[in-house]
Amino acid sequence: MKKLLIIIFCFNACATVMAQSNFTLFYSVGFGTGDLGDFIDKTSWRGMSMDYRYAFQPNIAAGFSVAWTTFYEEKGRDTYSTENQSLTGKQFRYSNQVPILATLTYFSQPDGPVNPFATIGIGTMYTRRNTDMNVYTMEQEAWHFLLQPEVGVQAMIGEGVAFTVSGKYYHGFEAGSELSDPQSYFALNVGFSFIGL
Repeated sequence: MKKLLIIIFCFNACATVMAQSNFTLFYSVGFGTGDLGDFIDKTSWRGMSMDYRYAFQPNIAAGFSVAWTTFYEEKGRDTYSTENQSLTGKQFRYSNQVPILATLTYFSQPDGPVNPFATIGIGTMYTRRNTDMNVYTMEQEAWHFLLQPEVGVQAMIGEGVAFTVSGKYYHGFEAGSELSDPQSYFALNVGFSFIGL
């Protein structure tokens, strides 16, 4: 009987620990704002993010988030000038954003079938901006201090699986390097959360 109670206790403890974790994979659509939006005004359809959260209270979780979004725009044939030169031709613009964050999330209905949540993230964002023209390329890089608020909702669709939708705003502050201007964008995310893994 004692062994049976120990086994039952272990299974319950494992189930409790498993229910505390939350792993989400997102497809992301990005919309540049500020300097990034001025450089590339096209919507980015090339994005993904991965979030992991561990609930240390029933409705509060700490975790991390990593994302990658590529913005791209082709400019028409024109004469483009920089500080000391002018070039004529087509211009191809790219900007890769890689945010890496520690996060804190509040879940309003952790045991419900629909669970709205809000997250704040703090970390860094690597930005690499390329401007290609003819045989020339200009590359600028920076690491920005980053803040990221997020609101979203998880809807349970099966045992331990939820469909998740969220909006994240990434604000990378002035970097003081090659690409000193703040870089920011809004991301609309859709994906699946695996709860209890």
